[in-house]
Amino acid sequence: MTSIPTRRLGGLTVGAQGLGCMGMSHAYGASDDAQSIATLHRALDLGVTLLDTSDFYGKGDNEELIGRALAAPGRREQAVVATKFGFANRLGEPTVIRGDAAYVRQACEASLRRLGLDHIDLYYVHRVDRNVPIEETVGAMAELVAEGKVRHLGLSEASAATIRRAHAVHPIAALQSEWSLWTRDIEAEVLPVCRELGIGIVPFSPLGRGFLTGRYTSLDALEQTDMRRTQPRFADGNLEKNLAIVERLEALAAEKGVTAGQLALAWVQHRGDDVVPIPGTRREKYLTENVAAATLELSADDLAAIDAAAPAEAVAGSRYDETSLTFVNA
Repeated sequence: MTSIPTRRLGGLTVGAQGLGCMGMSHAYGASDDAQSIATLHRALDLGVTLLDTSDFYGKGDNEELIGRALAAPGRREQAVVATKFGFANRLGEPTVIRGDAAYVRQACEASLRRLGLDHIDLYYVHRVDRNVPIEETVGAMAELVAEGKVRHLGLSEASAATIRRAHAVHPIAALQSEWSLWTRDIEAEVLPVCRELGIGIVPFSPLGRGFLTGRYTSLDALEQTDMRRTQPRFADGNLEKNLAIVERLEALAAEKGVTAGQLALAWVQHRGDDVVPIPGTRREKYLTENVAAATLELSADDLAAIDAAAPAEAVAGSRYDETSLTFVNA
């Protein structure tokens, strides 16, 4: 039985909260596929229908994991599968982004095979190729829609100008970009354009890569292979300053009888009915905690207090390293 309401991303209906699946196979330490599949099934049971992956995560392993989870009887019908393309050398150095028409088709066919599906519900440009006109990239994606291999199109970390140009070629259902209490980059230019064009917003890392939950008070809490060890906001000096934000959130959360993570996630949920955040987890315990935030009511006073506790200018460090920042807002 669905425990959360639904929302619209363009012409696509999904649960009001989705599930980011990256950490099940990539970037956050050791994996446990059995645990992850159990969490995926539990998410679907709770009405978390949007499952978000990419051909980049685990060099395709994450798509294969999603495919195995959805191969169970009745599961494919419950899910809205979103995947992405664009990182052509998959964790190689230097990073290669491709959005040319030939690569779009090649990537889609490979994702369909790994997922074991006949179509992708929502297909994103993971990062925009600055060397290829977005009209070519989206034009090739539109051909996939015409062929029935893809149902809806999306962009990720795209600039306002790129979104306009893409939408003129084919309707864009969703923009996936980082948005949370400590990352507000899209609010000035990108968000207004999306709302003008009727494009839904899918915030990734709505919990600040887990930092806003309060579970990470030092790098010692992270596995050696965890990518957060290399990110500026988790670095010595910045981490201590950012922990002060979490402490203020924890005080507010205690007053409402919830966790800091639930409060931070509910703040994102309250950004609008066109917003479907995709917090990531591979554990049922945290999934259940996150889902509860989808229906947590916050008053105008609550929201103001949260904003005061976590002002954007108080966040120490950039959200990515210098190289990764070159691939956003493209």
